[in-house]
Amino acid sequence: MRAAGSGIVVVGDAGLDVVARHSGPIVHGGDSRASVTIEPGGAGANTAVWLAACGSSPVLVARVGADSAGRQVHAELTSAGVRCAFAVDPDAATCCVVVLVDDTGQRTMLPDRGANARFSPEDVNPELLAGSSHLHLSGYVLLDASSRPAGLEVLRMAREAGLTTSVDPQSAALVYDGVLDDIRGVDLLLPNAEELVALTGSADPVSAVALLDVVGAVAATSGADGASWVDADGVVPVPATDVECVDSTGAGDAFDAGLLAAWLAGASRRDALLGGVRAAGRAVSSVGAQPPLRAQPSMT
Repeated sequence: MRAAGSGIVVVGDAGLDVVARHSGPIVHGGDSRASVTIEPGGAGANTAVWLAACGSSPVLVARVGADSAGRQVHAELTSAGVRCAFAVDPDAATCCVVVLVDDTGQRTMLPDRGANARFSPEDVNPELLAGSSHLHLSGYVLLDASSRPAGLEVLRMAREAGLTTSVDPQSAALVYDGVLDDIRGVDLLLPNAEELVALTGSADPVSAVALLDVVGAVAATSGADGASWVDADGVVPVPATDVECVDSTGAGDAFDAGLLAAWLAGASRRDALLGGVRAAGRAVSSVGAQPPLRAQPSMT
């Protein structure tokens, strides 16, 4: 049962992405020409901005540094329609990720979570949950042992407050033993194909059936092969949108937002998936993990 109300709390990373689009292989120990831009990023922030672009009212809970990057992130997210509930770390820098994008649009990331790695249970104000309907947790909060207690606490608080919950695992390489126990009771799990392999041993969306004794439903993405909703009523697949991939950074975060905005508004499983793949298609069509701040029309 989905919770009533429109408020969505996103808990996750916020920071800056240094995006370097290079042509051809990188020359190790030498120079490789690239087009370099600095873009707003962080998995939690990405999802929050796409939620705002989809017509939702998101609040982003994150930890940033007491630096110019943190102030820039706050200003840009606010301009995009995201309410920021940030803890400010006096010692750690704001998250920064170097993103290498090849000429096929595929990205390689070099992340420094910075202040986000010090995210703590005290950074979450219970009053935010009291006025909201859904909590979305970016998996990076759980994947680092330093911020995991805060992720577990916010899931507990959300369940206690009667919110529906979702989790994106975020990184197959960082999935740890015991993660399924930590997300037990979550309403919706949002893995990509690699993360599904890490969780079930298979990229086949049908393998997600094995996770239904842990979570209520699974919405798994498969890149160009689209996405599938898996729950006790069966498997619902939808195709991906046919777009040119310029930069795949943030596609999964956009998918999460498009799907959640539709699902929480009462859409069917299929229509929720279509909302997700539309947002992901829009994300890969331009450079950066978020829609341009100067042009964010509603996607509903």
